[in-house]
Amino acid sequence: MIPRKIQSELEILTKQFPVVTITGPRQSGKTTLAQIQFPDYDYVNLEELEVRNYAAEDPKGFLLDHRAPVILDEIQRVPELLSYILVAADRNKKMGQYILTGSHQPELRAGVSQSLAGRTGLLQLLPLSIAELKAAGITMDRDEYIFRGFLPKLYNQENSDPIREYRSYYGTYIERDIRQLINLRNQHSFETFVRLLAGRVGQLLNLNSLSDDIGASTSTLSEWLSVLEASFIVFRLPCYFENFGKRLIKTPKLYFTEVGLAAHLLGIKNPEQVGHDPLLGGLYENMVVMEALKARYNTGNNADLYFFRDQRGFEIDLLLDDNRRLLPCEIKAGRTYSSDYASNLKKFTERADKILPGVVIYAGTQSRNGIPRVINFRETSSIMMSPPEKSSN
Repeated sequence: MIPRKIQSELEILTKQFPVVTITGPRQSGKTTLAQIQFPDYDYVNLEELEVRNYAAEDPKGFLLDHRAPVILDEIQRVPELLSYILVAADRNKKMGQYILTGSHQPELRAGVSQSLAGRTGLLQLLPLSIAELKAAGITMDRDEYIFRGFLPKLYNQENSDPIREYRSYYGTYIERDIRQLINLRNQHSFETFVRLLAGRVGQLLNLNSLSDDIGASTSTLSEWLSVLEASFIVFRLPCYFENFGKRLIKTPKLYFTEVGLAAHLLGIKNPEQVGHDPLLGGLYENMVVMEALKARYNTGNNADLYFFRDQRGFEIDLLLDDNRRLLPCEIKAGRTYSSDYASNLKKFTERADKILPGVVIYAGTQSRNGIPRVINFRETSSIMMSPPEKSSN
């Protein structure tokens, strides 16, 4: 297993809470993380039908048979078990006795907020980050990262094929997760919707346009989008509007949690194709935004990530809200730095106070300090955790 940055945060939470809940996409490494971190804990997979039925029909007997400390995998499959875990945790009075994992946000969050409020620490584990791969001695080119993506399975197994892996990943998602979350009447239209979303990564989300293309109502597409977000397939980046008046775009931008899946849905067959694809800019931006999100989640922080765009089209690709100070970032797929990359950053810093010196995140190798700071995309995580201070000059 490639060591995960989130492990230290997990260790901290198990000393502060009787229950720790780890959510995230399927195959992001939740189960492996829990079993590696707690090798002596009992392990129960609630995806198994007999186990799930036992837990649902006799929760008290189930918890007696699987006494703490225990890892309960895919806990959202039996949400009624959470109330009984609360009772057991209160009786036990020890920290870190129950490690819960889950892949669907709504059921799990609703159950946790109702049944385990104040008793559980929450973590969100996304697929591998560039920083984690680099620490394991794995470094690739821009286009290789985008094509291969970041599913741990692709790095923990020899001779793994990204095309086959994402085909299976997506097919399993449709057959298993989607049918659990909604009554999908038109699978073809849903799959068309997902592929069209892949063609719009890094763009403003326009359900009206998609509705015309697919022939489904915007209310149906909104429901489908919520399901995709709930199961960690897509991520909506909100527009920042506080203290900037009303003349701003409030529509979110859309990204895939796993850029490799987006590339697969676009029909990209190899890394060489990435560099020539007309959607390279959006895919690269997708990768960088997800690197920023992973950096935030891996240290137990909220996302606090936004973009900025006004009605005139002036845009900043990414904003980090750091204790009400804004770190603006421009994301450029080019390998050669151009001063034009920083033009919007300079204008943005003049708009309001509490704006930190901007950062250009590009695909070249030459980094430099200064205003703005210029970094290679592999450094994204470090910037998200330690924004540069404002110059005293």
